[in-house]
Amino acid sequence: MHLGLVIPRTGAHDPTDLAIDAEQQGYDSVWMGELWGTSSVVKLAEIAASTDEVELGTAIVNVFSRTPAVLAMTAATLDQVSDGRASFGVGTSTPTAVENIHGMEFERPVRRSHETIEIITKILRDDEPVDYDGELLGVNGVPPINADVPIYHAALGPANRRVVGRLCDGWMPHNIPFSELENAFEVVERTAREADRDPDEITIAPYVPAAVSDDAEEAYDAVRGHIAYYVGSGKGYQNAVSTLFPDEAERVAEAWQAGNRGEATGLVTDEMVHELGVAGTPEDAREQLRELIAETAMDRPLVTIPEQAADELATETIDALAPVSEA
Repeated sequence: MHLGLVIPRTGAHDPTDLAIDAEQQGYDSVWMGELWGTSSVVKLAEIAASTDEVELGTAIVNVFSRTPAVLAMTAATLDQVSDGRASFGVGTSTPTAVENIHGMEFERPVRRSHETIEIITKILRDDEPVDYDGELLGVNGVPPINADVPIYHAALGPANRRVVGRLCDGWMPHNIPFSELENAFEVVERTAREADRDPDEITIAPYVPAAVSDDAEEAYDAVRGHIAYYVGSGKGYQNAVSTLFPDEAERVAEAWQAGNRGEATGLVTDEMVHELGVAGTPEDAREQLRELIAETAMDRPLVTIPEQAADELATETIDALAPVSEA
């Protein structure tokens, strides 16, 4: 069993320091997201220079704001500077991020994901110059790079999960209830077999939002805030949660979008926290994570520190959950 850590981009702790600590604590991989404010790739390059063995991954970079060729070069270069330790996680992000931050149309995100990942894979792995003429994207005569970098995709809906089955090495679901992962993976599995791929070789690496504190309610509130943010800010995330909590997800989203952020956070129930994250005292949180690893369909859980816990609880959470990797 592998255990990874998604490092918060913001807060009092420098991501590189947290990554060094995670490696020393026994995490097998560290990952960084990218929305605004910090380039995950630049920080991961710094982390690569400051660590020895821990694997490094993007979780995630979006498929809109960089071209497929730039993404392929970025993956290959990160792998090179880390001596072969890189994995590359991509996803669609959200309409708000793509349109408001990057000024691009959130056009046909599933097709965009498919074509982007297919071009990246060809550039990284083909032996001949890459020609590609897709519905949205095209390249001509791109020299191959010859880099074996695993490609992960943060796909939520079934159409995007089919992209994972056709093309990807790993799946990074976020906000799909843990007990629903196996059912959700059936789409990936079926599509992989149709493409003559072995679904057992596709790594299931779900985000596991986690907060640990001697004050259990403080930890629960951090994870509640994380869930409320995602349910309120993206329809795809809301739909994922709705597979198990349709009414609750709708109420959280309505409150968040009305500007009532505290109310939205308070509407996240304990049951939702348990199905979508890990929270509590060190002993309770470790037991929750052990049960998830033993009882649900996950190969590489990615402990994710909520932004709400980035200051006070980050190191406590990292330290408390690290022994689970030995369980």
